[in-house]
Amino acid sequence: MSAGEGSGTRPGTTAAPHVLDNPAWASLSGAHSVFAEHPVGLRPGASLAARYDRDVSPFAALADPADPRSWADLAALVGPGGVASLAGVLSPPEGWETVGVIEGVQLVDTSLRAEPAPEAVRLGAADVPEALALIELTKPGPFLPRTVELGRYLGIRDRGRLIAMAGERLHPPGWTEISAVCTHPGHRGRGLATRLVRAVAAGIRDRGEVPFLHTSAANTGAIRLYEAIGFTLRRRPSFMAVRAPGNESAKLP
Repeated sequence: MSAGEGSGTRPGTTAAPHVLDNPAWASLSGAHSVFAEHPVGLRPGASLAARYDRDVSPFAALADPADPRSWADLAALVGPGGVASLAGVLSPPEGWETVGVIEGVQLVDTSLRAEPAPEAVRLGAADVPEALALIELTKPGPFLPRTVELGRYLGIRDRGRLIAMAGERLHPPGWTEISAVCTHPGHRGRGLATRLVRAVAAGIRDRGEVPFLHTSAANTGAIRLYEAIGFTLRRRPSFMAVRAPGNESAKLP
């Protein structure tokens, strides 16, 4: 049984989807609803697709990737020829175009030693320019001007310069994703990323929640590190960019 999966399903019944099978939707329809954009004319409770405000996160989500109504709502949200970034979708329906795929892994905390990092400082809006520069240099994944609003972000400075950071992104019920884990190339090998992951995890644990994270399946070094400090592979989702049907001119360079 994978970490995070239940074991109480009776024989002959179908297990309910785990919240981490669709964490972006669970976040956008819950703790992160304040950041959610829905199709025009649909109330949040009636919409089957949503996306983050575009200066917060690039991710969109479907209530049920197997439900054509979810895809119809996503098409209404992004518009003809619009592009959406999704996680965990095996293949889009007819008429949608796949424009990019990254194979990923999802890992959950099973034995992490979570503890504060006294040298870490809380990052806020004033730190965003430095954070964006560090993200551009190290490329750990998407980070936008308002991403820091999604949760608690911590950084470590050396002589005033931001050299490492990590923080909280997706927030499905009972769980919080650790994201944007990165260290300046000139300061690697000092365990800064590990200290920040443990510190961010300590804050998550203090709320009674469980840390989890995603990374590229090709990032084998990071996966080995995460497993060594107490994370366990749960599943292998794909991160996919898809283009909605219509507006052929939008596909031209």
